[in-house]
Amino acid sequence: MNVQKDRPKTAKELGIMEGFPPLPAQQPTLANWDLPPWNRWSFQNVRSLVPSVDVFRGWGPPSKLEESPADLDDLTFKRESGETVRLERFLDETYTDGFLVMHRNQIVYERYLNGMKPQSLHLSQSAAKSVVGLLAGILNGEGLIDLKAPLTDLIPELAVCGYAGATLDQALDMRTGVHYSEDYNAPHSDMTRIDIASGWRPSGAFPRETIRGVILSLGAERAHGGDFHYRSIETDVVAWALERAARMPLAELVSDRLWQKIGVDRDAYFTVDQEGTAQADGGFNATLRDYARIGRLVLNEGVHEGVQVLPRAWVNQMRNGDPSIYGPPYDAVAVKGAYRRFWWICDADRGDIAARGVCGQLIYVDPESDLVVTKLSSWPDYLIPAFTRDTYAAIDAIRRSLFGDT
Repeated sequence: MNVQKDRPKTAKELGIMEGFPPLPAQQPTLANWDLPPWNRWSFQNVRSLVPSVDVFRGWGPPSKLEESPADLDDLTFKRESGETVRLERFLDETYTDGFLVMHRNQIVYERYLNGMKPQSLHLSQSAAKSVVGLLAGILNGEGLIDLKAPLTDLIPELAVCGYAGATLDQALDMRTGVHYSEDYNAPHSDMTRIDIASGWRPSGAFPRETIRGVILSLGAERAHGGDFHYRSIETDVVAWALERAARMPLAELVSDRLWQKIGVDRDAYFTVDQEGTAQADGGFNATLRDYARIGRLVLNEGVHEGVQVLPRAWVNQMRNGDPSIYGPPYDAVAVKGAYRRFWWICDADRGDIAARGVCGQLIYVDPESDLVVTKLSSWPDYLIPAFTRDTYAAIDAIRRSLFGDT
C-alpha cells in the first residue's frame, strides 16, 4: 500500500472550512457535521456548530506531565487483516487526530494529526459517559446518592415512563429494562431523537424535543436488572439524578468535583439542548492531554497529587464486571469483556478498562502495566470494529515494546 496515496486526507487537504469565508460547499451543516468527510474538521470545532457550556478548569496552574520520549513511530504489529504495519502509518490510516501514551505517569509518545494541536478541544462522543461515571463515583463517596434507591426518589417525574422502578445502580451499568433504539443516524431511532433534541441534527418539520422530554417518553421492554444492553440514554438519566442530588448543573458539577481537582490545561465543554441540559452521553470536549489526565486519575486509583479525588473503591468497581451478562454484539471487540459504571472492561481477568466513543475515541487504562493510551479520531463511520481491535493490537505491541509486558 502506498501511504501517501491511500492515507485519509486531512480537513485542510479536503478544503473544509478553508478560505475567508469558506465556500458554502465546504462548510459543514447540522445535517452532516458528524459524518465523513466533515467530521475531520468538526470534531475539533463542535462549539462552532452546536450550543455549549464551559466546564471551568479553575485558576490554578495545570499539573505537570513529565515526559520520557520513546520513538515508537517504527514499532510494528500485525493487524486483523494479517498485514504488518508501522504504528506511525496505522495512526494515519485510522483517521487519528491525537494519540498519547503515558507510562508510570510520564508521557512517552504524543502525536497530533489532521491539524489538531495540543490546545485543540476534541469531541469525546461516548467517552463522555465515562466522565459521568467518575462523577457518580465521587458523589457516591460523598454520600449524596444511594445506588440502590429507586431513581424516582431523586426524579419523581420518571414514575410515568419506563424508568419507574429502576435504580441508579442499574442505570450506571446499563441494566435497566427501558426500550431505547441505539441506531446511529437512523431517521426514527431514539438515538436520532436525542441528536435532534441536543441540537446535533436539524429538527425538520417537527418541534424540537428536549433531552429530558425524550427520557420521559420511553417505555420498558423487560424487567430491570437483566443483562447489559448498551443505551446512551442511561447516561442522561444518571446525569439528571446527579444534578438533582447535588443541586448543580452537570457542567458545574464536573468542574467542581473533577476538572478543578486534576490540574487540567484547559476548560472543557459540554454541548447543550434548548433547556441548557448538557448532553451527558456524548457531548463532552477536551484536549488530548486532559483526556490523558482522566486516564491517569483512574490509573492512580483516584488519587491526584496525594488527594483522593475519586474513591478507590469506585475504581475497583469499574474494573470488576460480570462477563456472563455481556455478550453479542459487544464481545466482538473484547471477548472477555464486561461493562461497569459507564466504563468498558477490556479483559475481565486483567482488569484493563477503557472509555470509548464512536468514530474512534479511546482512553485506555491498564493498571497492570501502569499504562494509559488516549486516541482521538474522526473515523468515516460510527462503528468500525476492525479499527477498535487493531487499536488494541497496537496497544499490546506498545506494551511489549516498552515494558516487556504480555
